[in-house]
Amino acid sequence: MKSIKIVFALLFLLSINIANPCSMYKVTKNGKTMVGCNEDAWRTTPHIWFEIGNKKAPFGTAFTGSRFDGKNGYAPQSGMNEHGLIFSRLASYHPENKNSNFKNRLKINNPTQYLKDILHTCKTVEDVKNFIEKYDYSYFIEDVFIYVDKSGKYIVVEPYKIISGNDASYVLSNFCPSITSKEDASKLERYQNGVLFLNNKLETDLEFCRKLSDTMHVCREKIGDGTLLTSIWDNTSGTVNLYFYHKYDKTIQFNIKDELAKGNHILKVDSLFPKNDEFEKLASYQIPQNNDTLRLFLVFCGLFIFMSSFYFFVNYIKNRKTNKFNSIKLLLIPLGLILFYYMYVLSTNMNIFYFASPYKSSFSPIISITSYLPYVILVLIIPLIIFNLKLIKEKLWNSFALIILSLNSLFYLILIGFFVYWRFYFNF
Repeated sequence: MKSIKIVFALLFLLSINIANPCSMYKVTKNGKTMVGCNEDAWRTTPHIWFEIGNKKAPFGTAFTGSRFDGKNGYAPQSGMNEHGLIFSRLASYHPENKNSNFKNRLKINNPTQYLKDILHTCKTVEDVKNFIEKYDYSYFIEDVFIYVDKSGKYIVVEPYKIISGNDASYVLSNFCPSITSKEDASKLERYQNGVLFLNNKLETDLEFCRKLSDTMHVCREKIGDGTLLTSIWDNTSGTVNLYFYHKYDKTIQFNIKDELAKGNHILKVDSLFPKNDEFEKLASYQIPQNNDTLRLFLVFCGLFIFMSSFYFFVNYIKNRKTNKFNSIKLLLIPLGLILFYYMYVLSTNMNIFYFASPYKSSFSPIISITSYLPYVILVLIIPLIIFNLKLIKEKLWNSFALIILSLNSLFYLILIGFFVYWRFYFNF
């Protein structure tokens, strides 16, 4: 049992998945502040919801988000309370700091509720800072947050540091400012687009912010995925404008005060907008992470090919002097082991299905190498089938070995079909 755990722990480390990109900006001019948030995600469940206050958490709040967190509802991605305090959450990498002095602070046991509580109880960024500093906020080791209040002041909350600012404009994407150089940050196109846009002009009207959000949005070529939801928050008028799935010719506006007067309620964002063909394409795209049958097939296929490798190894040793064409097993043994790992990667790493092929991982060169496996299988399948048929016709192997080989060939064919569907053979 212990050895199995070690194997799966190793597989996990070798299949690190990078987070979805997001971006945001804030602009302040003549006492008015606007904040725009682009949630770039592959989820198909964007929502906006409104939560009234209570005695312990008195401030009513609007949130947007798309990740369901069980009994906690949807996890907030951005939001604004009735006092104009706005927040946005962005995925980010930060190395773990084992020497932090957070060990004696309060623990975050329910991250979704923790994030909601901040907006339900704080009016200003100073309030937010005082609230957060009571906790071990390094819990969010893969996130960076920004809070902006009505004055235009903001704080950036990294896993180990809180940065305060009061610039008229500020742009943030998937990085922690304290450990990221301007040169490295500028490599993020959505971030650089926002910075360049604001270098020319700064306004705080909706049309300006719409154009800025559009400039920073993402739309990838392969599936057309990218910016799932854009929210533009106006903490002077207390409104939020939503733009759905990187389409900026249609918006829906909510007045926070009016919505809170209706009590707690939640709305599915895609149902509020006209049919979006690109979104429908994304919603119908089947991958292991949204289709349990596919995931089970990959698990079964990987385990079968993995066990086949051991069988062929034993069979090769046993028949190395008598069995004709025995050397082909020397190809099937490593191929099966590598494919077993690749099936695991496909089951755990969503990025592969959305980025250009062959997929290049920023964190794991091993995953980048395995992304060439579909090409290897495509090259091998025809000679393998021809060889398989020859062995059956001439009965050169025993029946069980032929069955195992034939099933491996069948699984390879099915996998090629899925690889074609997932566009693993096209560089877009």
